[in-house]
Amino acid sequence: MHSRRDVIRAGLSAALAAVLPKPARHIAHAGHSAEPDLKYFDAALGAARWLRATAIASPTGTSWPAVPPDATTVQHNLYTGFPGVVLFFIELSRATGDAAWLDLATSGADQLAAALPDEKAGDESTGLYTGLAGIAYTLEEADRARGESRYRAAILKARSTIVAGGRDVGAGVEWNDSTDIISGSAGTGLYLLRASRTFGSVDALKAAILAGRRLIEREFRNGDTSFWMASSSFPRNMPNFSHGTAGVAYFLATLGEETREKSFVDAAVRGARYLQSIATPTDGDGRRIFHNDPDGHELFYLSWCHGPAGTARLFHRLSGVTGDSSWSAYVPRLAQGIIGSGVPQRSPGFWNNISQCCGNCGVSDFFVSLNGLTGDASHLAFARRVADDTLERATADGDGYKWVQAENRVSPNVVLPQTGLMQGAAGVGLSMLRLDGAMRGRKPTIVLPDAPF
Repeated sequence: MHSRRDVIRAGLSAALAAVLPKPARHIAHAGHSAEPDLKYFDAALGAARWLRATAIASPTGTSWPAVPPDATTVQHNLYTGFPGVVLFFIELSRATGDAAWLDLATSGADQLAAALPDEKAGDESTGLYTGLAGIAYTLEEADRARGESRYRAAILKARSTIVAGGRDVGAGVEWNDSTDIISGSAGTGLYLLRASRTFGSVDALKAAILAGRRLIEREFRNGDTSFWMASSSFPRNMPNFSHGTAGVAYFLATLGEETREKSFVDAAVRGARYLQSIATPTDGDGRRIFHNDPDGHELFYLSWCHGPAGTARLFHRLSGVTGDSSWSAYVPRLAQGIIGSGVPQRSPGFWNNISQCCGNCGVSDFFVSLNGLTGDASHLAFARRVADDTLERATADGDGYKWVQAENRVSPNVVLPQTGLMQGAAGVGLSMLRLDGAMRGRKPTIVLPDAPF
């Protein structure tokens, strides 16, 4: 079975064999005397110091290996690559007021811009988390942080390559066989909508609309419910956010909001109804949705990729698009599905992983967002509980901190300290800054294209 991780980890084979040390000490006992309300801020600084120490300088800028110190693992994608490090340093510079972090982010963005391909190279290369869409987004954030047009030419080049790479199929376009948020039309479409709003790009909006029309052609409809497969060649229905119906429907709902085309919103509603129809009740009237059909009905992930933390994004977005509060009323039921599972206690769907994608940080970010939406202090308390577990699992390295984790549930003995956004220290650092910001009244600077909160 091939997954997004098989694609994204293609450059990590050497690192997979590495023998890594056990955690040397816990971050909570590393000599810090900070008050409790600063410990998440301190953790972000610790992650930043480790990332700074792992940087690779070149005449064209700075990059970071996905798994230090192996320079062969440098990647340019948003999932495990160094765009995530750039985004984290932008957020850290804003939180600290220290321009040195922005300078380091700029050096990383310089390297991204210098390394842009002259043309699309491979089916995954336009994806939000696997290719040009994520790179263009990162360069946009770097431009915004600097308040100048340093990367405008590179952004235009990437965006034009994405638009030109859409191939005419049926009533619309697609870039590859994938429908999903990670590498497919849903994620690429979300970036194009952002580009349309940010730059007024008519071509980007047109491509997003055509992507939506093609996705409607690819839905499996049964009355008033619908689902989407990740691809025609992948024999499993994974209904949640990263690879399935929740992510596709989220894009269609967002597209409907932007264009006011009813067909897109109607398709998103059908997707949401399908998800409700297959949801499993939990204690406290919670809900969670299985990992995959046909052989994963008893497996429940809990974070961004295949869990309630990601899938809830669709229901929140639908409420705003339709004006129907019953959709947003489903969000706390999904949140209860996480709480009722015992997080941060380990489970088959919540293993030795602290990441934004599959583990602690995706869950804590979700509850920070709920706190911002509702003002309910219990959401912030739960986010802190999960974040405290993340701190306890830190490993000291020099004057910084890294997190050694099992990225893949089916390979629990393969543990790595990674640098990137969705599976590494950059994602941990961003999560810690968001929690610290929620506690101190500071709004986040970095809001990803697939984030509705």
